[in-house]
Amino acid sequence: MSFVRRNNQSTASEFILLGLPIQPEDQGLYSVLFLIMYLTTVLGNLLIILLIRLDSHLHTPMYFFLSHLAFTDISFSSVTAPKMLMNMLTHSQSISYAGCISQVYFFLFFGDLDSFLLTSMAYDRYVAICQPLHYTTIMSQNLCVLLVAVSWVLSFASALVHTLLLARLSFCGANTLSHFFCDLSALLKLSSSDTTINELVIFTVGMVIITVPLICILVSYGRIGATILRTPSAKGISRALSTCGSHLCVVSLYYGAIIGLYFFPSSSNTNDKDVIVAVLYTVVTPMLNPFIYSLRNRDMKGALRNTLSRIVCA
Repeated sequence: MSFVRRNNQSTASEFILLGLPIQPEDQGLYSVLFLIMYLTTVLGNLLIILLIRLDSHLHTPMYFFLSHLAFTDISFSSVTAPKMLMNMLTHSQSISYAGCISQVYFFLFFGDLDSFLLTSMAYDRYVAICQPLHYTTIMSQNLCVLLVAVSWVLSFASALVHTLLLARLSFCGANTLSHFFCDLSALLKLSSSDTTINELVIFTVGMVIITVPLICILVSYGRIGATILRTPSAKGISRALSTCGSHLCVVSLYYGAIIGLYFFPSSSNTNDKDVIVAVLYTVVTPMLNPFIYSLRNRDMKGALRNTLSRIVCA
């Protein structure tokens, strides 16, 4: 293992990613499967962005947030999937120190951005159902842009803090990660430095980035549910399901994976469960989002039909 000198300490110049817990003879099959999933993620989310841009009926706050979420899903999946596929196809397991630190930063950045955008979308749904008469006034273009801008700034700051604290650590011992990407918690376990500050920041910032948005989402949907129960009607319930169903599915997938990974850690010495759950929220969830929003959303299906009709008639 090679080392470089940083801050008067030796640290590994590269890390070894053990990848997914699959047999070597199955690498080819799984690499094809994950390649198809990654391409589906990119093309599906690009289609959402394109439809929202082309169809004027989708120029609303809800789809403004959705287009940013689609871009974030593409970026989030691209942080880990291409490197994982490259390692599987070339049977290489190494990643440079700089590449590893960069992967940590962008993974945290787009993961946090996902959380904030889902929260903004929940607030949009709350206003649409609980205060429909004031919807256009409250959800103005300026507010939508402000919510997205704040999401980007907070995500940038959070990821930067974690990355800078990680960069000050030294890695003088083992450089092998039982993962398919540079996971922050896995790197802290490898470090030969004191990681107390890192763990404290992870706990405090995690409360802000993950817990607070989740609470805001739950409160929004609690008020939506209360509003529906006050005036129960088949039309009201149908309207609520059509506007909130897709978002609830995505929120459940996103936070369900995070809760399963961080609140119910593996009891055994192996990290297989953690790796599998990480695949769920880095590869599977971004791929499913376009299907969830397309299959459960009449506006998206209508926009797709209109776009295809224009292409055929052109």
